[in-house]
This record gives sequence, structure tokens and C-alpha cells, in this order.
Amino acid sequence: MHSLPVFLRLEGRPVILIGSGDTADAKRRLLERAGARIVDEAGNAALAIVALDEDAEAEAAVARLKARGILVNAVDRPALCDFTLPAIVDRDPVLVAIGTGGASAGLAKALRQRLEALLPSGLGALADALHGARGAIRAQFPDATTRRRAIDAALDPGGPLDPLGDVPATAVARWLAAPDAPRPAVTVRIALRSDDPDDLTLAEARWLGQADRVYHDVGVPPAILRRVRADAACIAGSPPEDLPAGVTILLTLD
Repeated sequence: MHSLPVFLRLEGRPVILIGSGDTADAKRRLLERAGARIVDEAGNAALAIVALDEDAEAEAAVARLKARGILVNAVDRPALCDFTLPAIVDRDPVLVAIGTGGASAGLAKALRQRLEALLPSGLGALADALHGARGAIRAQFPDATTRRRAIDAALDPGGPLDPLGDVPATAVARWLAAPDAPRPAVTVRIALRSDDPDDLTLAEARWLGQADRVYHDVGVPPAILRRVRADAACIAGSPPEDLPAGVTILLTLD
């Protein structure tokens, strides 16, 4: 592991930003989004971002900052960086960060776009609901081991709190009211419009990502089937009349 991923709380804290133009502006927006207070090079800060075009100018700025014990990110110069800025999927308070150690920002961006399609917009609300229900969860499951198993089962694919599902705001309260309720059988039909997996809608990609089993027409492209959850059963042909609990996808050629 080339780096230790961490999440820094920057609300109200100073961060040095050196540079101007589009790249520096993008970093400024990111820092402001995290609540940082942006200062110039003379400021007292623990972190700095250098967004300068000229190599010699950037190297000199990095050297000055490091001499003061400041951790530095030098844009597009991974060899000079003490830390890198990841591609971010924001489902506040849930954050997913994808980093390549500066090897390829394009690869990190591509992975972020894929994850954006998989993670529902309500994921942050689920996290907030679980946080707000901590006391009720402890009261319902006083034993730590039992509590962990119950939460894990609820968050399992197809479970009542499946984080990749379309979980309503009331899901946590409903789960606590009936934590041992059997999982319902859910069947979703997806008619493919093309052989390109990027033509799947966000909702379709999420369903494939949480499927327990997929029944598909012969001829469905492997690229589409690779979007199915890795441990789901993929079966060519028609489903039986009685389907078990969990999520079943019927994948057909349009």
C-alpha cells in the first residue's frame, strides 16, 4: 500500500493554495466545499496545494513549504507530493475516495463515474438514519455480537437496509420494528437497449449490483453480465414459477 487513506476535517482550518487559473480554481472550490479557510503562502497551515504551471517555480514553492514542515500536494507532479487528492463520490456523510497515488487521474475519474452509477442518492440519508438510531439499536440488541450480526444481515444485498438498494427514509425504523422479518422476493425486468453496459440507466446498474440471481436471454453480452454482483447466480433461460426471497433480475434482449 503506497499511501494511508485518511479523511481530514478541514472545517475552518487554514490551507495554503498557491497558483492561479483553472486548475487552482478547481482546487479552491474543492477546499471550500470541505470548509477549509484558504490562505496564501505566508499563512500558518499544516497543508498546502501548489498549482503552478512552470516546473522550476513549482519545485521552488514545494521546497519552501516542506522546509516549514508543511505537507504538500503539487498538482500533476506526484513525485513532489506528500499527499494526493482522490476522485470523490459524495453521498454526505458517506464519502468514497478513489486514489491512484498520482499514477492516473483519468483512471480515478473513470472509477468514480462507475461508482456514481452504483451508489444511490439516498445513501447519505441511510447513514444519518443509522447514526440517529444508535441508541435504539443498542436497546434492541444489547449484546455486541448479536448487534453486529443483525446490522450485517440488514445491510446484506437484498436486506431491508441494503445500501445499494432504493431504501426509503423510514427503512431503519421499519427494520427495528421487525428485525427478523423475512426478506421479500423482488423481481425486476430489465430490457436491454444495446450491447453497451454504459447504456444502462443508474437504476438498472444498481439493480444488477444488488441481484441475488439473474435469469437472462441467451445472447446477452458478457460485458453486461459483468455488471451483475460478483457472487450472484447468472442463469441462461427462463425463471421458475416460484422464486425464493431476495432480488431476481430478468434480463432480456429488447
